[in-house]
Amino acid sequence: MSEALRVGLAGLGTVGGGVVKLLSEHKALLEARAGRPIVLAGVAALEMPKPLAALLKGVPWHDDAGKLAASKDIDVMVELIGGAEGIAKQIAETALGAGKSLVCANKALIAKHGVALATLAEQKGVALQFEAAVAGGIPILKSIREGLAGNRFQRVYGILNGTCNYILTGMEEKGAEFATVLAEAQKLGYAEADPAADVDGHDAANKLAILTSLAFGTPVSLESIYVEGIRNVSALDISFAAELGYRIKLLAIARMTDHGLEQRVHPCMVRRDKPVAQVMGVLNAVVAEGDFVGQTVFEGPGAGERATASAVVADLIDIARGRTSHPFSVPVAKLVKLPAAPMEKHVGAYYVRLIVNDLPGVLAEIARMFAEAEVSIESVLQRGRAPGENVPLILTTHECTEASMMRVRDRLTKTKAVVEKPAFIRIEEL
Repeated sequence: MSEALRVGLAGLGTVGGGVVKLLSEHKALLEARAGRPIVLAGVAALEMPKPLAALLKGVPWHDDAGKLAASKDIDVMVELIGGAEGIAKQIAETALGAGKSLVCANKALIAKHGVALATLAEQKGVALQFEAAVAGGIPILKSIREGLAGNRFQRVYGILNGTCNYILTGMEEKGAEFATVLAEAQKLGYAEADPAADVDGHDAANKLAILTSLAFGTPVSLESIYVEGIRNVSALDISFAAELGYRIKLLAIARMTDHGLEQRVHPCMVRRDKPVAQVMGVLNAVVAEGDFVGQTVFEGPGAGERATASAVVADLIDIARGRTSHPFSVPVAKLVKLPAAPMEKHVGAYYVRLIVNDLPGVLAEIARMFAEAEVSIESVLQRGRAPGENVPLILTTHECTEASMMRVRDRLTKTKAVVEKPAFIRIEEL
C-alpha cells in the first residue's frame, strides 16, 4: 500500500466539520479513488466541537495553526478559517513555504493573494488547490482548468451567492420586501448577522475574480470589478419583472469586449426561460461559453457543510494522486494582464422604475430627457391612473451605453416630478 497522504486541518466550523465527517464516512472509497489512504494528521481550531470529538479521537491537536502548517508530520494543509489576511494568510504562506501543498475554500484569500501564493507554490513544487472557493460543490474551476481547457472563453457568468439568490427567490414567491426576506434568511442561517459581504455583492466579486483569472488567463484583479448589491431591489421591481417576462438575479459576469475585459456583479433582469433564471433558492449556477464547446451550464449547491466539504476532499484526492495542475490554468509567468473595460462603456438595455407625480406633461418631460441623452425607450408601463398622486412608471430601453444611462439618471434625480430615487436594473440578454 502507498504511503498515506497526511492532512493538517485548520478550522472546525461548518466546512471543517464536513471535511472531518467525509474523510471518516468515505474512508475506504477515498483510498480506492486516491490510490492511497488520506488521513488527518493534525487539527487546529479555537475549540473542539462536541459532535466531532469521537471522529477526531487520536488526531493530534494543535493550538497554533501556524505551527501545524509547518509540521513535518503533514504533507498538505487545509485552510478553512477564512479571511484575506491574518491567520489564514499566515497559514497559507507557512504551508507553501515549508513545501506543503495547500487546499482552501477561502475565496477572499485567493482573490487578493492568489497569484502570490501560486508563485510560491510553483517555486516550492507543491500544489495550491481551491475548488471549494467558487460555487461550493460545483466543480467549475476543475472544469475550466481541465475539461474545457481546449477552449477560448468568450464569457463566463452565473449566480455565485446563494444568500442573494435565496432572498430574491423569497421576494418573488412571497411578494415580500428585501428586509423581510433577509431577516428570514438570517433566522434560517442562510445569511450572516452582518450580511454586507453577501447582499452588497462582495462575496460574488471575490469568486468572479478567481473564475475570470482561470477562464481568461489573466492575474486576479478585484479592483477591476464593478460591484452592486441587491439592497435596492424592491418587491415592486420583482413584480414588474415578472410582468415583463423577466426574473431578477444577482449575476457575476466576465466577458471580452472591444474595450477590454469586462467584469461586473449586479442585479440583472433575465428572461425567465433562460437556464440561469430558473435556478432558485440557495443554489448556484455557472455558465461557461467556449468557442469550440459552446455553452455549458453547471448548477448545484454553492455552500454548506456537505457540498463544500465535497470540493475540499476532491482537491485532496487530486493531490494524493499527484494529478494537480497550475492553480490559474497556466504558469504564473504566462498570466497576461488584460485591459479592463470601463463600466461606462458597457452596452445593454435597462429597466427603469420611477415614482412620479401623475400630472399632465410628466411623461413627455421624462421622454425628452431620455431622447436628449440618446437613449431610446422600448416600452412604458403604468398601472392605473391617480391624477395628482404618486404612481410607479416603468420604462425599458433599447441598448445604450452605461454613460448615456447615467446621464439620464442624473437628470431624473433632479426632476421635481420624480418623487423617489430612480431605480435602474440592467437587462441581460444571455
